[in-house]
Amino acid sequence: MSKPKSKLREYIEAIILAIVIAFFIRTFVIQAYKIPSGSMKPTLLIGDHILVSKFNYGIRLPLIRSTLLRVGTPHRGDIVVFIYPEDRSKDFIKRLVGLPGDTIEIRDKKILINGTPWNDTYGVNVDNLIIPGSVQPRDNFGPVKVPEGSLFVMGDNRDESYDSRFWGFVPMKEVLGKALIIYWSWNHDDHRVRWNRIGSILQ
Repeated sequence: MSKPKSKLREYIEAIILAIVIAFFIRTFVIQAYKIPSGSMKPTLLIGDHILVSKFNYGIRLPLIRSTLLRVGTPHRGDIVVFIYPEDRSKDFIKRLVGLPGDTIEIRDKKILINGTPWNDTYGVNVDNLIIPGSVQPRDNFGPVKVPEGSLFVMGDNRDESYDSRFWGFVPMKEVLGKALIIYWSWNHDDHRVRWNRIGSILQ
């Protein structure tokens, strides 16, 4: 007859199991993020807390980021979280605009994909000034072709987003997941909960 476990041992085992489950979920299934900037306004506001599916595009091993199982592929219009190419300690969130093989061009703030104007239902422009491409790429950019294995991303707040127009493409292997839902939203300016945003499905 086996000796009964002590209460302390039971507690320790329960805590270890909970940590393992939490690590598994965070690594392979879903992760919470907080929006720190206004580059995705009005879709995402500063203080929004979102859940990101890490399962949509495949199951990856952490650190080496090798794909164990490919579940799906990114689609134009997805909101994706990825490792910021210029500082790998940071995660960025942007809208997927260009897929591998696409030719992207921006003329006076209008996005063209493969020579055809894109029906940009997500982006907003808050600045009427149009900057020449010779000065900076915000309003006039390209054309450039998205390499294989890479993505072209932009913030929905087109005039106030630091994105692929400035620093280039996102390697597909650096994509961490797809944004799904706002589960909490806090307005720091007037210290109140944005109840109307909680539960919003992200599109």
